[in-house]
Amino acid sequence: MTEPRVRLDDLGAWLIKGNADAVDLTARFAREPLVTDWCVRPGYRARLMRAGQPVVFWASGSRARLPYGVWGIGRVTGVAEPAPPGRPWSVPLELPILPERDRVPRQALRADDRLAALEVFRQPQAANPSYLTVAQFAALRTYLPV
Repeated sequence: MTEPRVRLDDLGAWLIKGNADAVDLTARFAREPLVTDWCVRPGYRARLMRAGQPVVFWASGSRARLPYGVWGIGRVTGVAEPAPPGRPWSVPLELPILPERDRVPRQALRADDRLAALEVFRQPQAANPSYLTVAQFAALRTYLPV
């Protein structure tokens, strides 16, 4: 049996993605800039999610449309909850979306040697949640407002 990729001793933050080509994230977050829950795929990663763990919101989509990348940072507020059969699980969050001027574009992160190997770059189509290591999260924080 192979060891899971995510280890709690090296978990810097969870990363959840939203596809702005599928949903108008700009309009959604203009109306309500606080994310209180998000869907996650059932599995060992969802079962590792606990209150107090950092979480990052990653907006993805056609790169020409919007400055995609890190749009928010917050905390998990509880455990991921199972949904009815065939539906994704949901994890409770307190994740404020950053003002546009404070969002971190994917190009800046991709160009940073400390962040170029982020899972979201290596496996952009992977299901939520993705993750950042402790070192990657520390590097990301250098881009965020205090």
